[in-house]
Amino acid sequence: MSEKEHSKPANGSVSWRDLTVPNADLVRDFYCKVVGWETEPVDMGGYRDYNMKDAAGNVVAGICHARGSIKNLPPQWLMYITVDNLDRSIAKCHELGGKLLTGPNDYGGMGRYAVVQDPAKAVVALYESA
Repeated sequence: MSEKEHSKPANGSVSWRDLTVPNADLVRDFYCKVVGWETEPVDMGGYRDYNMKDAAGNVVAGICHARGSIKNLPPQWLMYITVDNLDRSIAKCHELGGKLLTGPNDYGGMGRYAVVQDPAKAVVALYESA
């Protein structure tokens, strides 16, 4: 997420979206050709993930390699929903029959996130801005 996107998103808003897959390079090229996105590499310390830009140059999504703490995420577009208190939201998730899949993790100094599964088994990320 670039500085432009990190302007304190409103609580409850969808503040980011990304796709985690085994081969981000292949999928990156797919979306560049199908929807016309451009890419911006993001150094991950030994490999690159990608910010995807629309025709106006706005970063609109990310495409990530399934590695590290996100290696077991299902290959689906993942929404990040902003919450005001990540720990409280994770506790409420458990209380209401959901499950923590990964995290909480640091989001590059811009906040923290966790990936949760709701009682219907749908997956979403919860994001707390720094």
